[in-house]
Amino acid sequence: MTIRMSKGLRVLGFGAVSLIAVATAALAADLSKEAATAGQHAGMAASATDLKTVETHLHMTINCLVGPKGKGFDAQVANPCKDLGNGALTENTTPANKKLLKQALAKAETGAATSDLAKAKSDAKAAQTLLDKVM
Repeated sequence: MTIRMSKGLRVLGFGAVSLIAVATAALAADLSKEAATAGQHAGMAASATDLKTVETHLHMTINCLVGPKGKGFDAQVANPCKDLGNGALTENTTPANKKLLKQALAKAETGAATSDLAKAKSDAKAAQTLLDKVM
C-alpha cells in the first residue's frame, strides 16, 4: 500500500518548517540584542568614575541577563532589555553561549556587591568581555 501526500499537505509542512526556522532566528536575534545591551551597560559600569554608577549599570546588566522573572532581577533599577525579550539567560541558545552568559552574570553580581570601586570596575570589564563573545 502506497501513501501519497497531497500537494496541500507538502506545502503546509514546508510552511510549518519555515515558520519554525523564522521563529528560531527571531529568538537568536533577541538573545543577540539582549547580550549586546547587557554588554553596553557592563561597559558603562567599567568606565564609570563612582561606585553608585558602576552598581547601577551592573544591575542593568543583571536585569538584561536574568529578565523580570529571574533570580536577582532588581525592579528598582531600569531594565534596558524590557522590549527585547525575557532575559538573555532564558532564551534558547547554545551551551557555549549559556556558559558565557552565566559567567558574565557571575561577574556582574560580584561587581555589584563589592564596595571596592576598582574591583567593581574590573568585574564590569570582565562581564563586558564575556558578553562581547556571545553570538
